[in-house]
Amino acid sequence: MMSRKFHLGYFLTDSHAQAWATAWGGNVGKEWASPDLYVAAARELERACFDYVLIEDNVFVADAYGDSMDIYLRKGLSVPRRDPLMVAPYMLQATRHIGVVPTISTFAYHPYQLARLIGSLDQLSHGRAGWNVVTGSSERALQNFGHDGMDEHDARYDVADEFVEAANALWDSWDADAVVADRSSGVLIDPSKVRIPDYKGKHYATRGPLNSGPAPQGRPVMAQAGSSGRGRIFAARNADTIVVKAKTLDYARQYRQEIRELARSLGRDPDTIKLMLLIAPIIGATREEAELKRRKRDADDLAEAEATLAKVSKIVDIDFSRYPLDEPLKAEGLSTQGTRSVLTDFIARNAGRTLRQAGAIALAYNPDGTSLAGTAQDVAREMVEIMEHVGGDGFLVSGQTTRHFLAEVVDGLVPALQDLGAVRNRYAGGMLRDNLMEF
Repeated sequence: MMSRKFHLGYFLTDSHAQAWATAWGGNVGKEWASPDLYVAAARELERACFDYVLIEDNVFVADAYGDSMDIYLRKGLSVPRRDPLMVAPYMLQATRHIGVVPTISTFAYHPYQLARLIGSLDQLSHGRAGWNVVTGSSERALQNFGHDGMDEHDARYDVADEFVEAANALWDSWDADAVVADRSSGVLIDPSKVRIPDYKGKHYATRGPLNSGPAPQGRPVMAQAGSSGRGRIFAARNADTIVVKAKTLDYARQYRQEIRELARSLGRDPDTIKLMLLIAPIIGATREEAELKRRKRDADDLAEAEATLAKVSKIVDIDFSRYPLDEPLKAEGLSTQGTRSVLTDFIARNAGRTLRQAGAIALAYNPDGTSLAGTAQDVAREMVEIMEHVGGDGFLVSGQTTRHFLAEVVDGLVPALQDLGAVRNRYAGGMLRDNLMEF
């Protein structure tokens, strides 16, 4: 039995259209524009008492591989997808407890606009909204918003720090009890409880206050996935929950310790930051079935290695079509202003492999040395062992978003975790931050 419970989140990556050719994808290739599967996913994950759903996003059609959009369109790589701010209300309206955290790029919004949108979402969901902060790592994404170029990696975090400061100043411009609705005095809003922040920074300025009123959580929950040195400082300063894609369990443990130490040095209580280890479990009715599923996944990944390399090209902004597929991957000369952690992990995982072999495992989420494949009970026990090694705080579960995979998680894996006392079987709080802070 676990001495302390851990948290569960769900990583809604791409859009469910990407499951169109899988065995359990149903008719999603034609019904991809419907919100029904998003709604069903939110309800099922709430039934399993997940803390939140994080909706991944990007805002461009890539052409990084072969200087062409062809492979991205033919294979449906991160396209089509809807704006997470349009998906989130459907999921929140259909549920009462689970949080929903859309991904929003700082370059695509002004702090006032973002603070008003997420604050309104928090109000309408009674305190269950969050914001996954990304700074943008693609020239194509910036060009879609009229920007000529992309700032250097660390400079993007400097801008993002200021963006968050401005948004926080706007959320703080209202006291929680500013709306008094006092019939006897005829006062709806107490003027003494609303302030003008008049934020002025190097990159952003906003007078304020928000005209949308206070958010139930004060400041909505903030998620982040900073892995570089500068990204870690940003996460330790600002994030309530951090996504960790770890090459090894020792890396995950060291990362968590570093974030906690950074948080202390910045005047934060490290227990207010929950680190979520990204995993992609394979669950079968028997170990033999799970092993067959794993082998099929590996074979499919090898067959589609070029498509996976195209995904990596999109993320790190390096055209891997220029390199021979069946020769060893060479790290010399590979550098990026894109997502550095992905490139670093890609190189480290694939020493000695050909580029084709590297493509087959390029975006593997599970840390080296872990299996996370077997019966629900097998996977649950391994998750407990992982948390005991890392120290906390939970997992962000990923997979093809089909009803079949959701059933494996909700009706198989989670009950096995509950039997071990590892995760909650009921919600204790009404707001997302309350649930994150429960343990």
